[in-house]
Amino acid sequence: MSLPPCPKCQSEYVYEDQQMLICPECAHEWNPNEVAENDEPTAKDANGTELVAGDKVTAVKDLKVKGSSTVIKVGTKAVIRRIIDAKDHQLDCKVDGVGEMMVTAAFVKKA
Repeated sequence: MSLPPCPKCQSEYVYEDQQMLICPECAHEWNPNEVAENDEPTAKDANGTELVAGDKVTAVKDLKVKGSSTVIKVGTKAVIRRIIDAKDHQLDCKVDGVGEMMVTAAFVKKA
């Protein structure tokens, strides 16, 4: 029997607990029998444009990387892997020349 992936983080490690499905990675619980509402997190870039997973963005200012001496320069391109609901870093991105990291949506613009 195959269970559907988590609607929040798309994890495949979902397990069943009575009538609920639970994701161990993000702790999201849902009933697969209920009609799913579109409660996906959203983010807006520096210009107010709505961002979605898969969008290509560029940095609008130099960004210091926490715990490193690396700096993401203005114009550095990145691809959004997913959008999460967080206070400080909303975008899970793959940044060119740096790798994968979380970025604040207010410091990028849609390319």
